Amino acid sequence: MRLGVGVKRWLLLVFVGELGLALAGALWLRQVYRDFVVTGPPQAFLSAITLQFLPYGIRALIVGAAGVALFAFGAWRMVRVLVTPFVPAEADQPLVDVIYQKRFLARGPKIVVLGGGTGLSTLLRGLKVRTSNITAVVTVADDGGSSGRLRESLGIPAVGDIRNCIVALADAEPLMGELLQYRFPGDDADALGGHTIGNLLLAAMASVQGGDFEEGVRQMNRVLAVRGQVVPATATAVTLHASLVDGSEVVGQSAIAKSTGIDRVWFTPEDVVACEDARKAIGEAELIVIGPGSLYTSILPSLLVPGIIGAVRASQALRVFVCNVATQPGETQGYDLADHLAAVERHTTPGLLDVVLANNQFAARRPGAYSAEPVRLRWPPASVWPQSNTPRLVLDDVVNPDNAHHHDPARLAASIMKIYERESLGRRRSRAARTA
Repeated sequence: MRLGVGVKRWLLLVFVGELGLALAGALWLRQVYRDFVVTGPPQAFLSAITLQFLPYGIRALIVGAAGVALFAFGAWRMVRVLVTPFVPAEADQPLVDVIYQKRFLARGPKIVVLGGGTGLSTLLRGLKVRTSNITAVVTVADDGGSSGRLRESLGIPAVGDIRNCIVALADAEPLMGELLQYRFPGDDADALGGHTIGNLLLAAMASVQGGDFEEGVRQMNRVLAVRGQVVPATATAVTLHASLVDGSEVVGQSAIAKSTGIDRVWFTPEDVVACEDARKAIGEAELIVIGPGSLYTSILPSLLVPGIIGAVRASQALRVFVCNVATQPGETQGYDLADHLAAVERHTTPGLLDVVLANNQFAARRPGAYSAEPVRLRWPPASVWPQSNTPRLVLDDVVNPDNAHHHDPARLAASIMKIYERESLGRRRSRAARTA
């Protein structure tokens, strides 16, 4: 309930009641003073504590000042008691700053991000300090590790990427992250071996909600005080398939991630229904961000859901594709910027993207244990994209300076917000010119 909607009238009634009680008490004391305390020490004592030796105006001023001080102190303590449970314990800043920050974030743009994996959670960590109106639409095609085992035993969609996004958007991220990401020691032979707390909580919440996976994720958002919301692309457990350029077919997200020469991906069953929260958020969005993440096993599967891609096509929001900063061995080995965009084009529709954001800083440190390379900045030729469907390319330094294989959350979010502000201003000017 918002303060002011059916609340102020009752606060006024409470104030009038307290005022009546105060007046009744004053009248009672006045009568006691006149009728029972006429002479002797009691009269002298009461005269002293009621400041009878001072002029009436000064007495009223002193009592009024004391009342204001008590009221202000009591109101301040009451606000702290009511608000403290909603403030992160580690927030080392004044309460007024915390409240202002939450109000600032609540006025931020409505952003929908689509994808999964490490790239999506990295982006969410950067965006959540700029707006709380975030919806992460997460792919559910994972079939490996703890997610795969829960999927086989319980028949629920993959929960690993959903867990990572909830951790990224949780207000108490460090503590909550340690809990949700804790993995029980052991292997698949153990009942709990290899499972994470977060995956088990999501599976349990879906069971508590009568097997309704979408409602289970929705309740997890509320229980864990997520800034924004995390929703699955679909509540159906899907199996990812890929056809390779040599004509062979690979089944399963884990196997596809290791494959080279991927031509097209799809999943079964094909007639899955998009989650209602995802469709609604896309319809209300002011900015849609696709990526970053694993191209064929995270980004594209979230767009393959018919209801999702249909909502993205129909949306009036600005649509930004964030290209990965590095290739992935197997899945996108040897890919450049044009190859990433060609894959999106094959699986979606011409003219889907308004802006493409790519990294132009190649001096970041490269970990030696990972055989990847920076994504080269080759733009598709004009024959591939007609002029009317060509998105605008934006180059910026968005890489983690300590790890050339990952985006930097703060830099990536700042670059996306600059694109949004610039493009939004341009759209407003264009509409103003058409109506002038």
